[in-house]
Amino acid sequence: MTVVLGLYGVGKRYPGRPPVLTGVDLALHAGEVVAVIGGNGSGKSTLLRIVARLSRPSTGVVRGRPVTGYLPDRFPAGTRMKALAYLRHLGRIRGLSTAETTARALPLLDRLALAGGASTPLRELSKGNAQKVGLVQALLADPELLVVDEPFSGLDPDAHAVFGELVAEARDRGAAVVFTEHRPEVAAGLATTTVRLTGGRLVPVDVEPSEGPLARILLAATAADAWQAEPGVLAARDRDGLVELTVPAARCDALLLVALRRGCSVHAVRREAEVALA
Repeated sequence: MTVVLGLYGVGKRYPGRPPVLTGVDLALHAGEVVAVIGGNGSGKSTLLRIVARLSRPSTGVVRGRPVTGYLPDRFPAGTRMKALAYLRHLGRIRGLSTAETTARALPLLDRLALAGGASTPLRELSKGNAQKVGLVQALLADPELLVVDEPFSGLDPDAHAVFGELVAEARDRGAAVVFTEHRPEVAAGLATTTVRLTGGRLVPVDVEPSEGPLARILLAATAADAWQAEPGVLAARDRDGLVELTVPAARCDALLLVALRRGCSVHAVRREAEVALA
């Protein structure tokens, strides 16, 4: 796969403080979704700012200049500008016309159910709704690299599912996606690759997404093979002319949206405290 952006031996140190990052190697490939998990203060946000080329590493090399969309963990929302006016301004900075920006922004704001609508001033939005505007600005230019810091920290549950769909769409068109999260089970629902940031270094982890409540989805007009590699799908098998997916209950709504987008017909959804994978 094509490497969209690579970090090689990257370190970050601030004066008078221990190093935040030490010898980080990370290759982000086209069509890959990477989750970086770790506790508070582990350096996840610092790493993402370097990936987005908003911060320079103290040591090491960053290679690649993809078109990048970036959403920080705290989106600045104190401006008097209305949501759509702000997005049009960002669109012009990125070389889009006002008409192009409007045509891209309004459907995304509608999908994310922005409270108050596109004419609401940013400073009147809650943190979660400001994050929705921030996510739209990150997606405006169809980025080759989408960088999102703690996307679930402010979004409401309905927007969680839409975020999962937007990540899948970015991946399907060949973008690389990297996001941070502190809950391994949530990361496993979206990511194709999960790494842990600990002691300033990245280490690969095998996240077991099958712990906790599961759900089964029965679909028509599709094939089991089309779902085998879908992030969040624990099992996919043919059953009486339908395809049965076993998924974590927390990922059920997001995967239903993916199925509908693919033109599948949903026959049944069953959520259980425990669903055997056999």
